[in-house]
Amino acid sequence: MSSKSNHTQLNTLRWLTYMMFLMFAMTSDAVGVIIPTLISEYQLSMTQASAFHYAPMILIAFSGLCLGFLADKIGRKLTVLIGLILFSSACFLFALGETFTMFLMLLCVIGLAIGLFKTGALALLGDISDGAPEHTQTMNKVEGFFAIGAIIGPAIVSYLLIQGVSWTYLYVLAGGLCLILSIVTLSTDFPKFNTAHAQNNAGLSHTAAMLKNKYALGFSLAIALYVATEVAIYVWMPTLLQDYQGDLTWLATYALTIFFILRAIGRFMAVWLLAKYRWQSVMLTLSFAIFVCYFLTYLYGVNAAIYTLPLSGLFMSMIYPTLNSKGISCFDKAQHGSVAGVMLFFTALSAALAPLLMGMVSDYFGHVSYGFVLATGFAFLLFAAMLYNWLKDPARLPLSKNAKLQRV
Repeated sequence: MSSKSNHTQLNTLRWLTYMMFLMFAMTSDAVGVIIPTLISEYQLSMTQASAFHYAPMILIAFSGLCLGFLADKIGRKLTVLIGLILFSSACFLFALGETFTMFLMLLCVIGLAIGLFKTGALALLGDISDGAPEHTQTMNKVEGFFAIGAIIGPAIVSYLLIQGVSWTYLYVLAGGLCLILSIVTLSTDFPKFNTAHAQNNAGLSHTAAMLKNKYALGFSLAIALYVATEVAIYVWMPTLLQDYQGDLTWLATYALTIFFILRAIGRFMAVWLLAKYRWQSVMLTLSFAIFVCYFLTYLYGVNAAIYTLPLSGLFMSMIYPTLNSKGISCFDKAQHGSVAGVMLFFTALSAALAPLLMGMVSDYFGHVSYGFVLATGFAFLLFAAMLYNWLKDPARLPLSKNAKLQRV
């Protein structure tokens, strides 16, 4: 293959990955806008309504942990393709749904599909990146497109509801985009990797061994703390801000959109910021800023939340992709599918349990603000983890080792 053809192929694969994450975000991050409608339409409690978020996340967690090795076993392309076809099929069926139970079943299929194509895509990023720094920069770009999708999805749902059209058509639109991505995947050549080594070492037993690896487990737990802090915003912030009675009702109305816009801006800025400063220092500073935003919300309530919670998006933007990239880069490329699956398991499990716990706490004490007290605790634990990472730099040796191997 010529140098020009290889460059074109890599660009196609990067854009394919960007669009997969954008499409995923369109549906997953619109949940916070959909939940108030579900509560009203089906007379649900906050705990029941949160199933619309945690049900697919549980299936993503299962898929990442139990099927993530497929990206190493059968290859990135086939794993991605299977996931995209499942996702598209389930999305189109939303047009026929009428009951809350049916929607939940379809979301479970979507969660299974996301676990497949996301682990395949994360493993693919390692194949097309030259070393850990480029991998981290590419990961931030990918998550930047995720952040764009997180803006588009809620905006589409809001427009549909204003026009008196069902929110389910968001999923039909996502299904159409996914179908196009399936065709592109089928017609694009993926880079080859050491299939013999990968197939011999890929499987559930190897994934289980990953759970005992201190680097895989350490980064996964840090990611879980971050996710618990982030999902509080896009799942429960719209419900919290319904209580706002001040003069800035427009800010409360568009708070989630502002949060997603700031998160998108921050992720594209990350490429510059991480090239200028040590990633450990960046993570420490940003995690402290997030904790301050939550703590001010805890002290001053909804009148502060309309400012502090949307602003936290700017600080959250770089943490997840950077932790994900550094964790994956601690391992050989032939293990990227398995380790990505383990990290996706903790990501999705946290995304499922944290909003559920917030909903239960809110129902018990009678107000959603009590759920945000719990979220403030998550933010503090995230800051403590990043302080330890800054002081001890526990991943220095594997990151340095793999960087040298990739330059050989």
